Amino acid sequence: MFFLNRIQHVAMHHLGPFLVALGAAGGTIKRGMPLRLRLAIESPAVAGIIRVFQQPVVAAFLFVGLFYFWLIPLVHFRAMIDARLYALMNWSMVLDGILFWWLVLDPRPKPPARISYGARVALALGVMFPQIVLGAAITFSQSDLYPYYDLCGRLFPSISALNDQHIGGIVIWIPPAMMSAIAVLVVINALRLDEEATSEANGDGAALVALAKSWTGR
Repeated sequence: MFFLNRIQHVAMHHLGPFLVALGAAGGTIKRGMPLRLRLAIESPAVAGIIRVFQQPVVAAFLFVGLFYFWLIPLVHFRAMIDARLYALMNWSMVLDGILFWWLVLDPRPKPPARISYGARVALALGVMFPQIVLGAAITFSQSDLYPYYDLCGRLFPSISALNDQHIGGIVIWIPPAMMSAIAVLVVINALRLDEEATSEANGDGAALVALAKSWTGR
């Protein structure tokens, strides 16, 4: 089913990596890795590649571009019938999702975070609208864009090709947009906590901190 494939990719590209980044468990995950993998990740070459991929423009382009690329009908068909391409498609979703949300949801100020809070908000909002456009285009399409699922037999034959495609388009349209909205709220809260901590450390913002606590209850 096309819509199940879309749920799978939203979980791989959005929800799962979002929760991993939100948990800020990078150090714990690294300690649990096999030694060879940990040394490879810590090598200057891999660190340089990650820095390139986490440049804001590159990160946004890859995050949206990979989502679009694997949904090009001919590319999607080829990936679904080739086990190696299928694995590559899924791993690219997971790794790109982790790199993107790790960049956006970093709770620290810049530095040591790579980009400012404002840039993180812009990234979260910037990737939202292209995904809405893609989801809407697939939802309202009146032709079967992904014939693979008919050729191989659908899990639920009672759901027609167009209905399957329309549901999949809604999965692309709404949940990713919601994840971006949640990310904006998380980043704004991180900014608030950082400003409160800075004011308390400087000893000159007691009144502002008290006012903030009266509004937030923290």
